[in-house]
Amino acid sequence: MSKTIEGLYYSQSHEWVKVEGNTAFVGITDYAQSALGSVVYVDMPQEDDHVDAEMEFGAVESVKAASDLVSPVSGTVVEVNSGLEDSPSLLNEKPYETWIIKVEMSDPSQLDNLMDAKAYSEYCESL
Repeated sequence: MSKTIEGLYYSQSHEWVKVEGNTAFVGITDYAQSALGSVVYVDMPQEDDHVDAEMEFGAVESVKAASDLVSPVSGTVVEVNSGLEDSPSLLNEKPYETWIIKVEMSDPSQLDNLMDAKAYSEYCESL
């Protein structure tokens, strides 16, 4: 069974969001990294790019699959995790400590469309 963390928001496409003020830190869940296997590459947007909720913003490639990254919120990318360029395996090792992008949210009410840890755990069990 995959791990979830209280206090984060979760999407059906297996991204998590941690909110600090108006900034959303976006990463992939333990369930996602487990399903992917060893992550070997992360395709990320550029700083100042705009991302839209429920739209692709990049991809994660592993030894057995590639998976699109879908933004849980809309806004402007204020930072990308450049450490993933050299160490994409951090997504496997510490999925909830390793964010992919930071987004300045344009519509924080979109968080209402995401799941809490309990709902996400139940969702994963149903898959």
